[in-house]
Amino acid sequence: MARTVADQIVTALVRAGVERLYGIVGDSMNPVTDAVRREGSIRWIHVRHEEVAAFAAGAEAELSGQLAVCVGSSGPGHLHLINGLYECHRSNVPVLAIAAHIPSKEVGSGYFQETHPTRVFGECSCYCELVMSPEQMPRVLQSAIQSAISLRGVAVVAMPGDVAGLGAQNEALEHAPAMGQPRVLPAEDDLKRLADRLSSARSVTLYCGAGCAGAHDEVVALADRLKAPVGFALRGKQFIEYDNPYEVGMTGLLGYGGAYGAMHDCDVLLLLGTDFPYEQFMPRDVTIAQVDIRGERLGRRSRLDLGLCGDVKETIRALLPNLTPKDDTHHLEAARSTHAHVMERLRAYVEHPGKKGAIRPEYLASMLNELAGPDAIFTMDTGTPTIWAARYLRAAANRRLIGSFMHGSMANAMPQAIGAQFLRPDRQVIALSGDGGFTMLLGDLLTIMQYNLPVKVVIFDNGELDFVKIEMLEAGFPDWQTDLWNPNFARMAEAIGALGVRIEDPSEVRPGLERALSHDGPAIIDVLVEPNALALPPHVTFGQVEGFALAMAKEALSHRMGEVIDTAVGNVRLVHP
Repeated sequence: MARTVADQIVTALVRAGVERLYGIVGDSMNPVTDAVRREGSIRWIHVRHEEVAAFAAGAEAELSGQLAVCVGSSGPGHLHLINGLYECHRSNVPVLAIAAHIPSKEVGSGYFQETHPTRVFGECSCYCELVMSPEQMPRVLQSAIQSAISLRGVAVVAMPGDVAGLGAQNEALEHAPAMGQPRVLPAEDDLKRLADRLSSARSVTLYCGAGCAGAHDEVVALADRLKAPVGFALRGKQFIEYDNPYEVGMTGLLGYGGAYGAMHDCDVLLLLGTDFPYEQFMPRDVTIAQVDIRGERLGRRSRLDLGLCGDVKETIRALLPNLTPKDDTHHLEAARSTHAHVMERLRAYVEHPGKKGAIRPEYLASMLNELAGPDAIFTMDTGTPTIWAARYLRAAANRRLIGSFMHGSMANAMPQAIGAQFLRPDRQVIALSGDGGFTMLLGDLLTIMQYNLPVKVVIFDNGELDFVKIEMLEAGFPDWQTDLWNPNFARMAEAIGALGVRIEDPSEVRPGLERALSHDGPAIIDVLVEPNALALPPHVTFGQVEGFALAMAKEALSHRMGEVIDTAVGNVRLVHP
């Protein structure tokens, strides 16, 4: 059989180290799927929804740091990829999306399933091109793969199925991509200015994000030299929290601990590898310096006095010899004291695990933290599962936390768990799912079963979209249309051959989790949790309090007084310290 354009595509993916393609087969994709079948070394992972394909590929790319691939057939098939691709692109993970297109002669005619891929994928990619001839394909594919790897984002190659089936023409650019990442250091003058500011400051706080991956020891050494408390963003937690005597928790909407106060009470705040998204949590009257490998992000989220473009690890290494060590620990000890006090308050929710039918979600998350392995991979749905994970799952050197932290999509946890488990079949993969998120992409529970992936899905089942409810109350609106009708998810799991565990009483939490986590196949753990568990940020404004009060008044006027009182009592009891 003559070599086709589709064969060229598969060869290029093999050279780039790709082991799996996530997607759904379709007629416009037939030449590519057949080339994958004939080549034999790449697995086609047949998902039930293309959005799951993109999330799974993104999780694989995030964990491995290597290129991962998802595919979608023409029109609706590749449109379904978009939500997951937005998360991949905003999280800076290298993903290639292959978007099949309608027959080439029909482009521009309003043909069945026609879209304009270069327009559709433009905002969620760093490279997006349409291939319309065999001669064009190798150069475009090489550029796409190299862009995804080098720019750390999504690249899209769109191609009509008939073009993919044509004979290969141009082999000049068929070669392996450059996989290495550069060593980036700030300018010497900038390093000196930063060293001078840090050395002369009375007090310094470090605030760390995902850009601190691989720089744990350097950050701790810097904190020790400066006697600086270390706060972190959610994406930085997994890289910074463990084995760190200087850590004082998170800030932001999901925050806890002493980080907020430490950031506002210092002379100099040093942001390391973080693109912190909420300006309202940033101090306005301290000196702020920032180090980020992506120069375009300097000063994007806050006022900035000094910005340095560089890799966090290499920058700290170059900085340390030029710093004057500090002896004054007053700022550090104040932050530690606040952090310890808050953590003690948070433990109170764990010590009172709730009641039958209303288990405290904090208790559930804490028990998961205790029972999960030291190298467990956790995925978490956007909303309160992420809040409880952020506050009650402790990082470890080999634990990983993955979520839709930048795009904020529902339903990401189970799809990301699929990609994580394919990449790391020997690791414990636990998805923390909300009942709304789990049911949104419920069909791909069958993907887990089809490949017998030992994923454990823990459902925080409270019968409502609880984070949306919190947002409504905070804005002064009574909650409306947030209720969910849920089946017994454990029985549903058993019906398709998975282990199903239903937990309704606090006394059942430990044995139920132990049973599920020790099971050697897929398991669904349906936990009935307290619907009125309220999580507030570490700094509560008067406007938020006013919003809750207004919402409660509206509820009362709409004759839901009994429910209002129950909710209000629960909210007051659970307000974050």
